[in-house]
This record gives sequence, C-alpha cells and structure tokens, in this order.
Amino acid sequence: MLTRCLCGCCWALRPRYKRLVDNIFPEDPEDGLVKANMEKLTFFALSAPEKLDRIAAYLLERLTRDLNRHRYGYVCIAMEALEQLLLACHCQSINLLVESFLSTLRLLLEADKPHLHILATNSFVKFANIEEDTPSYHRSYDFFVSRFSEMCHSEHDDPDELSTFRIRVSGIRGLQGVVRKTVDNELQVNIWEPRHMEQIVPALLVNLEQHTPNDSGSPAEQTEVCFRELLGRAAYGHINNAIRPVLMHLDSHSLWEGRGFAVRCFQIIMYSIQSQHSHLVIQQLLGHLDANSRSPASVRAGIVEVLSEAAVIEATGSVGPTVLEVFNTLLRQLRQSVDYQLTGYYDNAGKHKTTSSKEETLQDAVIRTIGSFANTLPVYQRSEVMLFIMGKIPVPGIYPALGSPNAGFEGSRMIQVMLLKSLLQVSERYESSNLLTALPSSFLEPLLSFTLMEDPEIRLLVLSILTSLIDRRHNAARLSGATASAAFDVSSLELKEDRSSRQDILFVRKHAQRLYRHVFLACKEESSSHSHYQQLFILLAVLSVELANEEVMVDLIRLVLALQELASSNQEPLTPLNRCGVHAVCAAALGVMSQLGPPSPVQQHVAQVIERRRKDAPHLLPENIFYEDRLAKRKSVGDVVSLQMEMDPQSLVRCNLTFEMFPPELNLSLSPEDRGFVEEEERRKRLEVVERFQTAPFEEIAAHCGSRASLLQSKLDQVFDLIIRPPPSPSGQSPPRSTPLYEMKFPDLCVY
Repeated sequence: MLTRCLCGCCWALRPRYKRLVDNIFPEDPEDGLVKANMEKLTFFALSAPEKLDRIAAYLLERLTRDLNRHRYGYVCIAMEALEQLLLACHCQSINLLVESFLSTLRLLLEADKPHLHILATNSFVKFANIEEDTPSYHRSYDFFVSRFSEMCHSEHDDPDELSTFRIRVSGIRGLQGVVRKTVDNELQVNIWEPRHMEQIVPALLVNLEQHTPNDSGSPAEQTEVCFRELLGRAAYGHINNAIRPVLMHLDSHSLWEGRGFAVRCFQIIMYSIQSQHSHLVIQQLLGHLDANSRSPASVRAGIVEVLSEAAVIEATGSVGPTVLEVFNTLLRQLRQSVDYQLTGYYDNAGKHKTTSSKEETLQDAVIRTIGSFANTLPVYQRSEVMLFIMGKIPVPGIYPALGSPNAGFEGSRMIQVMLLKSLLQVSERYESSNLLTALPSSFLEPLLSFTLMEDPEIRLLVLSILTSLIDRRHNAARLSGATASAAFDVSSLELKEDRSSRQDILFVRKHAQRLYRHVFLACKEESSSHSHYQQLFILLAVLSVELANEEVMVDLIRLVLALQELASSNQEPLTPLNRCGVHAVCAAALGVMSQLGPPSPVQQHVAQVIERRRKDAPHLLPENIFYEDRLAKRKSVGDVVSLQMEMDPQSLVRCNLTFEMFPPELNLSLSPEDRGFVEEEERRKRLEVVERFQTAPFEEIAAHCGSRASLLQSKLDQVFDLIIRPPPSPSGQSPPRSTPLYEMKFPDLCVY
C-alpha cells in the first residue's frame, strides 16, 4: 500500500507533458491509441509549442524502450502519435519535432523486421507531403536515400514475413518521398548530386525492368510513377547527373542488346523531362555511343535504336545547338562499322571478332536514325545536312577514300553506299517549294557524277534520291505501284495545276540539260537491272508532272526518242535486257507524257503502238521488264530478243515511236521529202546490217563493230558538248548561245 502511494506521488510530480504522453498508451496495445488523451496532448502541444521538442524526445525514449523489449504494438502507437502531432503543428514550429521524428524512423529502418521498415516508410511519406515554410539548414536525408534504395533491391524469401513485393514498393515510395521533400528546396540536401543519383536511379531501374502488362500496383508501376516525377523536376543543370546512372546501369547489366527495355526506359525519360532539355539527353546518348565505339555491334546497335526513338519523341524542330555534330557522330559510326566489317574485328588488337550480319544490322539502324533526326529539323537545316553528307562521300579522284588504310576500294564503295542510303533517308522527308533550293549546283553536280559509276547499287540510290527531291507531290509511290502496265491512267496522280514558278524555270534552264544527259548515259550501263529501269521511268514521269511546260515536254520527248533509237541500234553494245529495258522505259514514259494535256492524236497513237507491242513484241513492255521475275522464267528470252532485233528490223520499226507521230510544234524542221529520204536510208542501213551479220565471217563482224562503236562514241561526245550550256561569263559578257536539244539536228544514228 505504501509503495503504491509512493508511485502515485512520484507520477504526480512528473512534468505534465510526460503525463500526457503516458496517458495515450493503453494497458493493452491491441486497443490502440487512446484518442481522448491524444486530443489532450495535441491541445497542450499547440498551446505550448516550446514543449514540442520535449514531447518528441520523450516519445522517442518510450519507442526506443518498447522496441528493445519487442513490444511492437506500443511502437506503432508511438509512431501514430508522432504523425498526428506533425500534422497538427503549425509550419513555424514543426522543426522542433522533425529531428526526433527522423531519429525514430532511423531506429525502425535499422531494425531487422520488414514490417517496421514499411511502418517507417509510410510515416516518412506522410511527413514528405507536409509543406514547410521554414527551411532547415542542418537536416540530412543521406541515410534515408541509402536505406530506401536498399529496400528497392530486397530479395526477402522468408514465407513467415512480408513479401519482397511489398518491401520493394515501400522502398520506392520512400525514395519518392525523399525526392518530394528535397528537390524543390535548395537549402536542403542536393538530391541531384552524383552520389545520390547513383543510388536512386539504379534502384528504380531494377524494379522498372520487371514490368509486366496488366500488373497493377506492382513495383514496376510504382517505379515508373516515381521515375517520371524525378525527371519532371530536373532542371537544366541536373539532367546529366540523372541520365549518367541510367547509361551505366544499361551497360553493367547488358541491357542495350535486348533493345526493348532500353528503348522503354528512354521513352519514359524523353516524355518526362521538360521539352527544352531534350537535346541534353540526345547529347548524352551520342557521347555514350562514341564511348562504346569498340563495343560489340549489338551494343552499338542498341544505343542507336534508342537514339532513333528519342529523336522521334524530341521532334521539336531542333536537336540542340550542334546539329551537324549529331550527324557527324552517326556518320563516323558508319565508317567505323565498315572498317570492322572488312577486318572482322571491332578492336585494333584483333581479339574481338564481329560478323558482317551484325555490322549490317548496326548500319541499317544508323541510317534509320539519321532519317529520324532529319525529320525533326526545319527545311533549311535539312538542306545543310544533305550538303554535309554529300561532302563526306568519297569520290574517286576528288575526295580521299574514307575509312582505314586497309579498306581499299571495297571500303570506299561500302561507305559510298552507306552515305547515299543516309542521304536518301533525309531526302525522302525533304519538303521544298522550289527545285532550285532542293537541288543547288553544289549538291546536284556531285550527285549526278555518281550516276556514271559502275556499281549498280550506287546508281539506283542516286536515281531514288533525285526522284524524292523532285517529287514534291508524292507521285512516285503511285507510279511505282502502277508500272505493271504501260497503259497507265494519269488521273490517279496529283497533277500540277499552276504554272511553273520562276525558281523552277531557272532550275530547268540551268540544270535540265545536264540532268537529261546523265539519264541518257545511265540507260547505257550494262549492269542495270529491272529496278534501274523502273526508277528511270519514275524519274522521267515525275519530271514531266513537276515541270509541266512546253519547253520541258519537248526536251523530255526528244530524250525518250533518243533513248529509243539507242535501244534500236545494233551498233550499240547493249545486252538484250538493256535493250528491252530502255524500250520499256520509253513506252511507259511516253504513255504518261501523252496524257498530260488535252486529248490529242499523240495519245491515241501511243496507245496503238503499245497495243501493237503486246502482240508483236511483248518483251518491250514494262510489265515484262520492270518485274524481272517474269522474264527470268523464260530462259531463252535473250536469244529470242536478239534474233528479233537482228533478223526483223522492220517489225521493230513498226513498234517504235517517231517524231512524225507528234504535232508539228514538237517536230523538227524537216520537209516531207527530207523525211522520206531519211526513212529510206535508214531502212537500207538496217537491211545491210542484217545481211552482214548473216553472211560475213566472225573476224570481219568484230572489227566492224569495234570501228562503229568508236564512231558512235565520238558523235555522242559531240552531241553532248552541244547540249551542255556554258555558265554566265564573270566579265558580264554573254557567252555564245549553244543549240538547245530540241532545235538541233541529231546525227544519222538518232531518230528524227
């Protein structure tokens, strides 16, 4: 009895705040916090805010004692009381509670009980959501960053304890709370320091990697929310510190090769950061690509794929202040890949092997990425990029060969192909109002020089680039799908309705004759395939649509008839496929040109000639040439065509088009008597050729063909010298006017 009285007297002598704190704890912890007494404690704390630090210290003392005695029920009650005091206190006095509160959380997070970790995390999240007006200069969250990051990596397997799932989610929510509490307060700890980012970012990525569809509430879903919030709060100077750990994580876990996770990760990054900071991410990726230039092709290809996706998202009209540096880096990767492909190793020491298929996969990815970046640029910058790429293409005798010294001719050829493919990617997305801007002399002249190269792949790429730059109404796709028949209806094309602009007229006067000359010479290349002839037809058709005026149409028709004469002459060293291909181009091109304007006898006659070819010479039609698989099924077609051209020239003439079929304004100034004489002379020459090839010895035929080929070449050189118009004189005096193509008289080897 005396002891009980003494205890009661001592308890009554204790400070009031301690008595109020003791009263909130029930005798049975399962009963929970005594709410009535908690209200009294809260009222006392608000009335005497100077006592808050003592109240918090005493709650910490009780919690520590209960924690050491494993009385976890009372630990939960103490935490609930601290939370309510935090939420009830005014902002000015909250600092008196915070230190004790954070110390309490440290105790719980250092314990070996996962449910206490979750309890501490939940309390920290509530604290993080409280807005403070008074900054704290000495508060540190380093421990919480480290502990929450560790929880994100949890691999807890004890079936009697909480699952790894809940522990990881709790750790992610804790990191999210740290970010919210510190990111906007410059006077507190700088969460963007590398030492913090190197813990936070990998912890988030580990859980983001385990994403599965329709997995609501999973660590991956919570991670994405936290990651987006972190990146969305990043200022200009913080982007690099946030991105660098991402790159390191993908490197260390070999996640570039899978492509899927790396792309998804940077999609989140690009959509989360502020748009004006996007180019910083691009620069980081480019620098990382250079740093991995001696990594396996699959790693480099993965980085390039990420770059391509990032460029599409970043499409804001600019890739930062160093536009050409972006393309320079990508082109450098192409050159290095070609070197690796030729040597078989992706390092100088010759220890790490690579394969052609892997390097080709990388090269395709780089080319697509160049197109993606070009698509984000305004028109004037795309022109600069095309000129920049053109300047990187090695031209024999002009530019030095690029790549390693051991690459040789094949290395230069491969680089030419890669860079032309890159140029095609840029040109396909190029939109220009006039051709003078799209094809300036500094770009057109070196481009046309590639049409005369022996490599068929290079020539086909050049034709495609020319077509894409000239085709402003996107008719090439319609034409490529319509070449199965020469009887193509132009009503499906988007035709030009207005007159040619002044810039287009200047382009025609300045560059058209040179362009026609290279088209003519390209048709003579022996290595041309059905794809080349198909692309030549599309180019001629696009030219006739885009530059629809009398002068251009006259020139184009004369060019087509000259090509027809080229294919009809046995004096030209053309293969049967070349002859058939050129005839098919002429038929398809004239079929389109004859329909560009009001109905005329020309259109009707072209249709009749095409129909006659269907009966007498089907091998001269586009449907049998542009799709070579049909021709390949006929094993002896080459022999058949050759015999028909040599033995039956009259039937071939009947299947051709001549200037007599066109209106007078398109004809040359020849009298009817002159035309009759020319026709009779042409027939006589053809019969002589047939007779000579039937009766003469082989040695005589070979010698005759050689001399005639030299004569033809000299005459063609004379013709083309007349076609090319000289540039204006620097002195201001007008140079002598050269005869335009449609006013000159062709040699006797050409059709009149």
